[in-house]
Amino acid sequence: MASRQITRRVLISAAVALFIVFVLFIQPQGPPSPAIRAPGHIDKSAPASSLVKDDLLKGKVVMSRLGNETVKAELGRATWKYFHTMLARYPEHPTQEQRETLHSFIYLFSRLYPCGECASHFQQHLQKYPPQVSSRNAAAGWGCFIHNEVNAMLEKPLFDCNKIGDFYDCGCAEDDEEAAGASGEKHSENGADKGQSESAHQQTGHHDEGGMPLVEISKEETTRG
Repeated sequence: MASRQITRRVLISAAVALFIVFVLFIQPQGPPSPAIRAPGHIDKSAPASSLVKDDLLKGKVVMSRLGNETVKAELGRATWKYFHTMLARYPEHPTQEQRETLHSFIYLFSRLYPCGECASHFQQHLQKYPPQVSSRNAAAGWGCFIHNEVNAMLEKPLFDCNKIGDFYDCGCAEDDEEAAGASGEKHSENGADKGQSESAHQQTGHHDEGGMPLVEISKEETTRG
């Protein structure tokens, strides 16, 4: 009887020992880490946290000089079209995240613009006149002002910033018409008691001869940094 118990204990101990050996030494390993599979693709020289945001946004120009004057002129015209359209469609009441997004984009844009000497000049303007991102009016007005600064440097005609939309159509008229139509329908449903004359005044007032809303470009105090 005693020998059977001893034998059982020996077998159990042997099974436990085999299991431990299997777990520690024989168990198949998972796939190798990316560092082992492709060590050259992982750069450990500079952790991501080492770049300060201000250094990233306001660093040196990335691109080299662009010598082809024809390409430079075409690039400039296309860029101003994009730039003014973007600012004209920026929210009138942006969130803090949207403000930071536009602010960061403009500084990164100044580093990555394909014309290196143009980008350097643009950065100099940004140092004097930082982006104004508190509203659509502020951003669009700032964009026109910066464009005029560049034109003055190049001895080109200046824009009337109150009529910048005449030169760069942002496609906003269609949006305004849709918004006005939706507003008019809602007003007619909920405000019939106010009278037809008041409704007509609200729907047609404050527009110029072309049907575009008159926009006053605000002058925002320049901030530094």
